Amino acid sequence: MANSKYEYVKSFETEDEVMYPNLILLRIHGRNFARFSEANDFEKPNDERALNLMNCCATSVLEKYPDIILAYGFSDEYSFIFKKETKFYQRRASKILSLIVSFFTSLYVVKWREFFPHEEIRFTPSFKSRIICCPSVEVLQAYLAWRQRECHSKNQYNTCFWMLVKSGKSETEAHDILKGTQKQEKNEILFQQFGINYKNLPSMYRQGSCILKTEVDETVKIPDNESPVKRLRKMVKIVHSENIASRSFWNDYSYLCKELGCFEQNVNNIKHEYLKLFQSENKLLPFTWIVIRIDGSHFHRFSDVQGFEKPNDELALKLMNASAVAVLEEFNDIVFAYGVSDEYSFILKKNTQLYQRRASEIVSAVVSFFSSTYVIKWKELFPKKELKYPPNFDGRAVCYPSYEIIRDYLAWRQVDCHINNQYNTCFWMLVKSGKSTREAQSLLKGTQAQEKIQMLSQLFGIDYNTLPVIFRNGSSVFWDKEMMVTDNGVVAKSHKKVVVEHPNIIEDDFWGAHPLILEVTYPRTPKERSAIINTVSLLALAGSPKWFDYGSTQRACCCLHGGTALCQWSGPCTCSWKLQHPIMRILQHMVHNSRPFAHPIML
Repeated sequence: MANSKYEYVKSFETEDEVMYPNLILLRIHGRNFARFSEANDFEKPNDERALNLMNCCATSVLEKYPDIILAYGFSDEYSFIFKKETKFYQRRASKILSLIVSFFTSLYVVKWREFFPHEEIRFTPSFKSRIICCPSVEVLQAYLAWRQRECHSKNQYNTCFWMLVKSGKSETEAHDILKGTQKQEKNEILFQQFGINYKNLPSMYRQGSCILKTEVDETVKIPDNESPVKRLRKMVKIVHSENIASRSFWNDYSYLCKELGCFEQNVNNIKHEYLKLFQSENKLLPFTWIVIRIDGSHFHRFSDVQGFEKPNDELALKLMNASAVAVLEEFNDIVFAYGVSDEYSFILKKNTQLYQRRASEIVSAVVSFFSSTYVIKWKELFPKKELKYPPNFDGRAVCYPSYEIIRDYLAWRQVDCHINNQYNTCFWMLVKSGKSTREAQSLLKGTQAQEKIQMLSQLFGIDYNTLPVIFRNGSSVFWDKEMMVTDNGVVAKSHKKVVVEHPNIIEDDFWGAHPLILEVTYPRTPKERSAIINTVSLLALAGSPKWFDYGSTQRACCCLHGGTALCQWSGPCTCSWKLQHPIMRILQHMVHNSRPFAHPIML
């Protein structure tokens, strides 16, 4: 990325590595899938085509990612288990969960036609995902037993419920009949009232689907008169077993033992409370701006395969923008988005309680919905171009504590857009003129912005400042009011809609014209600058140097380091806040003792 004075915002990014030797388990499940299944008229209680579509997507995930050894799924969920030695994307939780859920979602849309050839997909599908750390193979065993038990109990209930509804009962009556019934009672209802032997139902409904990798012998092609050579080849297969957490099942597949470990004994009486101990909730800091930043995964290859125009393909950028618009329309708490090339940053309002601010759910839901929309809208932007393979994106969540810092984050991204676009425009013009890629890189090495502008003008007759603004400024997506004006100039009505513009978001003009986007009054008067020290943000952001957010109403973020108070924005602090100030002594005490105050401090 390009260097700029705004790069300090990267210091707010945190690492979320899953430490070895924990086994990494990723669970995805449908988001609003009850609504999705209704919109697409799925058969109740089980739609075989929908289940096979889920299985097909999961199989493709195992085929794409060598480190995923096993998957188990039923209904609208799937769990993926990585080999214990995996270094997949260096074990970063947000990277893993976003990449897999993005790829799974794209596959779901792409493969829809294979299973529903005569039905258009209605309602954009999306999934949420989370990482579960398994400190031992015994915890993994307990997890698999729990999920398969859930599959059985939910399917038994749903089968009874929908048979009762189809027989004429209302949904309320069906719920009341089944309330408090045990397993045997449900079996009796099915058999006595509907002549259904539950054990004769398809195993995929009762047991779920297990997808795993095995090793098989493969004979290598050899010349005549030479001894045949065999080698092991990994193969993905789907199995349905009554107990995937049993020793006998596990021992039948030696590759599972090799990559994950062996089960020493069978498990019984698994309690959800036990497994919840390993499902940590990474909740994002309250009263901070949350940025969900997504990036295309291997998009250089994707753009080459799809034949995107270099250095910028306007239709590809508009497809990204259309996907971002859909995200803002879907998630009301997202107030602004900025995108360039194959990346987009989505800003959630400071007081959002979306998914109780759980990082994994927010990141996965946004990335999944964006991926799904990208594939669905592909034909709108590229009606004559086939989508060669499903794209996917990775994402992460970062918290920014103050108005100034979120502004600087956006400025950083737009500066990056300017610098990268200048470079790429020069690079591809040189390549198109006959230079090799290595020669073009050599010519541009060390050049400054003005030199690139002169190169474009002198060598190619291009005035950089006249290039489309979408290339130079990137795209800003936000809610704005649309006025309906009558013929005589009277405003009849207004309504909010999501718009895409390409303004300069580094300077103040845009934010002054749209003060409600980040919910501040712009500009502030000195009288308005009384502030509350946000002790939650303060403690969470304490590091070296230690950052303090002096509240949402005072635009100051000072650094306490080396006995001096420094303002990030203007060098040495001019607000006379030295360490001898009582408040600074309180701050220092809070950091050293990690003790928050019961009430905010009024300045």
